[in-house]
Amino acid sequence: MKKLIMAGAVLLFAWPVVAQEAEQPVTQASTDTAAAVQDPAERNKMLYSLGFLLGDNLKRQLILDNEDDYKALSQGMRDSLLEKPSQTTLDDYKAQIIEKYKQDAQLISQKREAEQQEYLENFSKEKGVKVLDNGAMIKLSKKGKGRTAKADSKVSVHYEGKLIDGTKFDSSYDRGEPLTIQLTDVISCWTKALQQMRPSSKATVVCPASTAYGNRPAGIIPPNSALVFTVELISIDD
Repeated sequence: MKKLIMAGAVLLFAWPVVAQEAEQPVTQASTDTAAAVQDPAERNKMLYSLGFLLGDNLKRQLILDNEDDYKALSQGMRDSLLEKPSQTTLDDYKAQIIEKYKQDAQLISQKREAEQQEYLENFSKEKGVKVLDNGAMIKLSKKGKGRTAKADSKVSVHYEGKLIDGTKFDSSYDRGEPLTIQLTDVISCWTKALQQMRPSSKATVVCPASTAYGNRPAGIIPPNSALVFTVELISIDD
């Protein structure tokens, strides 16, 4: 959970799993998966999945109101992919496209801000939640034993990170190995929250955007996003 990375990089509309997988060494399992994709039925499923994910990320940037919107957009994408001539004079619509992105981005941002504020307020009222001095929140589900971490401690943790809508963006569990890192090298939410934990403890940590990535996008994490983590402190290594 370093300050400048999450679970990979952006691919088109951002799918960090693709980048994350690409960084892994070639194994027999990955070779078998590649071979399976050569099967026409599996290839179709793979491409459908990619299309679904691209659509899922696209809807985070645009407001599409009805079935006609979806049909027009998908037809334009289909014609482009098949290298068919455009049914419109594209230059005539550049200004409208730019304006739609601007307007939709503002509306989506306002909606997300309201949803996040509601989420943060509701979580802060849950029993056992501690609100820290930087606004980060922690709720211990397992207390653990021993000393607490310090602001510059080196720790080993297992964790899973999600957006408030449940979208998972990172997980050491999925990678099958814990993360070992200095608390000086993580987002401020983690620096504060991990100091509340003892080895073998487990907690839900909720990070307002100001304690996470602020107005910077990170992979599939939009700007100004509150983040929700499940964190297990395995050990304090200093």
